[in-house]
Amino acid sequence: MARVLIVTGGSRGIGAAVSRLAANDGWDVCVNYVAHAERAGEVVDSVRACGRRAIAVAADVSREKDVLALFAACEDALGAPTGLVNNAGIITGFGRLDNLRDDHLRRTFEVNTISYFLCAREAVRQMSTRHGGQGGVIVNVSSRAATLGMPGEYVHYAASKAAVNGLTKGLALEVAAEGIRVASVSPGLIDTELQLPERFARIAPTTPMRRAGTANEVAEAVVWLLSDKASYVTGADLAVTGGR
Repeated sequence: MARVLIVTGGSRGIGAAVSRLAANDGWDVCVNYVAHAERAGEVVDSVRACGRRAIAVAADVSREKDVLALFAACEDALGAPTGLVNNAGIITGFGRLDNLRDDHLRRTFEVNTISYFLCAREAVRQMSTRHGGQGGVIVNVSSRAATLGMPGEYVHYAASKAAVNGLTKGLALEVAAEGIRVASVSPGLIDTELQLPERFARIAPTTPMRRAGTANEVAEAVVWLLSDKASYVTGADLAVTGGR
């Protein structure tokens, strides 16, 4: 089976790490980005340096028309995807819920939740044996925040990721007999650009392992879930949290 992977938000952080590690594991990679074209190009170069094919595609995956264009571009250049990593994510509106702005709330769910549903829908349409596909794997990047709730910081972000957990479980059961596995990873405190520096410095030493995780450590879990080594894993969430 061809190994063609779409990674949303693939130009930096966890998405970039996933793209590079997946290339080492034999995947051709479609690197999605919104605003970081140069960095997406660097990721593409890294994938090609591993001997794999790669393209970068600009698309706001919270918009249906962009999602359709992303999947079409991937199929035209690399072939129909057999893997999807839903990774695009934002954190906006830090603080209590009673101070939350409407635009921050809506954008958080558009990017962190709706984009996952839209991309997963298109992946199922191309991967499912019910639709003539050859099967595949969907991995959703959730967050430990979904369980912790994040009171006083970003309850709305936690809720957007809790919805991702519901998507993972429900969709896994829906398509398990159609050749598609669906799983998620829930990172804890990870050293990426999404973190507020002062919050990061305060929390990292309090984790059970006394440090934050790295994007590469999360990517290792994602690539394992994509692989045949996880062939009997579906509907599961893998916590990458250092015990937090």
